Amino acid sequence: MNPIKALWAQNKAVLNGWLAVSNAFTAEIMAAQGYDALTIDLQHGLVDYQGAVSMLQAMRASGVSPMIRVPWLDPTHIMKSLDAGALGVICPMINTRQQAEELVSYCRYAPTGVRSFGPIRASLSVGADYFAVADTQIICLAMIETEQALSNLDDILATPGLDGIYIGPADLAISLYGRRFPTGFDRTEPEMIETIRTILEAAKKAGKRAGLHNGHADYAAKAAGWGFDLLTISSDARLLAAAAKTSVDLFRASID
Repeated sequence: MNPIKALWAQNKAVLNGWLAVSNAFTAEIMAAQGYDALTIDLQHGLVDYQGAVSMLQAMRASGVSPMIRVPWLDPTHIMKSLDAGALGVICPMINTRQQAEELVSYCRYAPTGVRSFGPIRASLSVGADYFAVADTQIICLAMIETEQALSNLDDILATPGLDGIYIGPADLAISLYGRRFPTGFDRTEPEMIETIRTILEAAKKAGKRAGLHNGHADYAAKAAGWGFDLLTISSDARLLAAAAKTSVDLFRASID
């Protein structure tokens, strides 16, 4: 069973890490830290397909559940990510029911989808019974991050086979308010908090899972209290930068 679905079956929130650096060793380090899942970012991260495969291989020993955020709604990236062994797909900029249906179809084999069969690595990393379990164990999440997606939210959530939605708060704030608010993840504006919680409530009402991208652990913990099912905290690049900055600042302050 996909470890993420196993946690959800126990009504537990999933702690997700984010991998933007194209390096197997950093992926291995992140996988050893206790995350439930790790997502390789092919959209904004510095990762190509071969880099993602190496990172998936490095993470395998940890038992962490691997996912990939694909660059766009495109069958090539989605199907190849799944063939490489990703147990979940997060797809950006899903704005309509039709797009959500396309996303689901690329993640599922016939007759419920159009995914082509060829799990070149997944049949090894998941097991010889991959074809039998793939459609029920692979997680398919649509990103909600635009005003258009909000207006079509109920229709998107009604898409058969869609496991849930994943909120991108930075793009959502830009789409709704332009330059009125600063960019970023941990939204504190009352308007944005209301919108985020409205999306969450709609997902729960539709029987779907809801994920949220966060910048810091304390905000993610608060969002878990709201009822989110999957919480992403920061990224390998941001965590490395923050730790390095803390170390440098400590040294500078100690010698002054």
